[in-house]
Amino acid sequence: MSINNIDIEKCCLFFKVLGDPTRFKIIDTLSDGEKCVSEICAALDMSPSAVSHQLNTLKKAKVVKPRRDGKNIYYSFDDEHVTEVIKVALEHSSHSNIEI
Repeated sequence: MSINNIDIEKCCLFFKVLGDPTRFKIIDTLSDGEKCVSEICAALDMSPSAVSHQLNTLKKAKVVKPRRDGKNIYYSFDDEHVTEVIKVALEHSSHSNIEI
C-alpha cells in the first residue's frame, strides 16, 4: 500500500483528535445518538464552554456534525466511518496487552 503525504497527514490528525480522553468521552456519549450540548455537559459533568471547545475540535476534524433546532445545537457523528473506527479501536484495545 502506498499512501500519499496528504492522506497520511489527514489520518494522523484524525487519530490525534480521537486520542484525547475528553473527546473520546464525548464520542462515547454520542454513540447512542444525537445529543445537545447540555446533555453532553450533564453526562460528563463538564461546563458548556469546555464541551463546546472539544466539540469544535471534533467538528473541524469531521468527526461530528452540528444540527441547529431553535436555540439548541445537536451533535452526532459525521458519518458511519467514525463509529466503525471507534468499534475497531475498542476491539483492539480489549484483546491487546497494552500497558497503561
